[in-house]
Amino acid sequence: MDITQDKVINALSYVVEPDIKKNVVEANLVSNLMIDGKKVSFNLKVNNPAMHNRKRIIEACEHYLKMYVAEDIQVNIHVEALPSNPNERDQGQRKYMSEVKHVIAVASGKGGVGKSTITSNLAAGLVKMGFKVGLIDADIHGPSIPLMFDVVHEKPGMTEIDGQQYMTPVKSPWGVDIMSIGFFAEPDQAVVWRGAMASKALEQMFTDVFWGDKDFILIDLPPGTGDVHLTLVKQAPLSGVVIVSTPQEVALADARKGIAMFRLDNINIPVVGVVENMAWFEPEDQPGKKYYIFGQDGAKHLAETMDVKLLGQIPLVQSVREAGDAGRPAVLQGHTPQAKALLQMTANLAETLGENVTV
Repeated sequence: MDITQDKVINALSYVVEPDIKKNVVEANLVSNLMIDGKKVSFNLKVNNPAMHNRKRIIEACEHYLKMYVAEDIQVNIHVEALPSNPNERDQGQRKYMSEVKHVIAVASGKGGVGKSTITSNLAAGLVKMGFKVGLIDADIHGPSIPLMFDVVHEKPGMTEIDGQQYMTPVKSPWGVDIMSIGFFAEPDQAVVWRGAMASKALEQMFTDVFWGDKDFILIDLPPGTGDVHLTLVKQAPLSGVVIVSTPQEVALADARKGIAMFRLDNINIPVVGVVENMAWFEPEDQPGKKYYIFGQDGAKHLAETMDVKLLGQIPLVQSVREAGDAGRPAVLQGHTPQAKALLQMTANLAETLGENVTV
C-alpha cells in the first residue's frame, strides 16, 4: 500500500503538542514533509525542545504513523524549537503563500546546465498532471522564463484584497501562472542589480503578489550561491530544493557545493532530488545510439554519494531547445522520448512530495 501525504497528515493529527494543547497539524507545526517509498521525513516545531520532551513527541509521531500508515514505515524527524516570542511565532507560520501546498526552488551550482529549461518543464508537466502551478523567475540577472512560456510581452495585473493592492501573475497559454523580473524590463534590456536591490525585488515576488490556491510554486533561482539564495531561505516557505546538473565534473563540483549550502544548519532546506540534464546525445537518424558528451551518469553517482534521490536523466535533444525558444515546453510534445523523460522526472518529484500521479 502506497504511503501518501494525506495518510501521513491524518496520522500526525493524533499527536498533540503538550504545551500548545493542539495537535501538530492543526497548530501548523509540521513542514517540509517528504516521502520516498517507505521513508518519511519532516520538520516538527515544539514548544519545549528539551531532550525528554523531544523524545516523547518523536515516539508519539512514530507510534501513530505505524498505526495509521504502515507498520514498516521509516521515519526521520527534525525537531526545531518554536520562537519564544508569540509574535515571532506567528510570523514563522506561513507568512506568505498560505494557500500554496508545495514551494520548491530549482537551483544549480553553475550556469549553462539547463536549470530554467528543467524548471519550465517541471511546471508545465505538473499542470499536465492536473496540478495548479505557479512559477517565480528569480534568475534576476538572466530572466528566461517569459520566453520559454511565450509571454515576453505580457504584464502582471493588479487586484485588491482586504483593502490592500497586490500584483497578479501572468497566465501562460499552458496553464502556469508566472511572475518574473523580465516583465518589468524590455526583452533586450540589461537588468543590472546590486545585492540589496536583487534581494528586495525577489522579496516582493513573495510579499506583493497574490498567488491564491496553488498545489505547487516553483522558483527558478540564479546559478551559484549568493544574496538571492539567502533572501529566498529567509522569505519563502520552502518545502525543498531540486538541484540541476550536467554529468561533467566541473558542473558536479558546483552541484555538490549547492547541496552542501542548503544542508547548512542555518539554512536546512531538504534537497528533494537531483536532475541530470544533457545526460546523453542520441541522433534522430540513429535511435538507440547514445553519445555521452559530458560523461556518463555523473549526476546519478552524485545523488547516490550524497544520499539524494535522482529525479531523472534528460537527454540532450535539439527539440528541447527549440521548444523552449518557441515558448512551448518540450514536456508537452506528446510521446517523444524526451517528453516521456521530462514527464517521468515531474512524476518523481510529485511522488517524492507525497502526491499521487499517473504518467
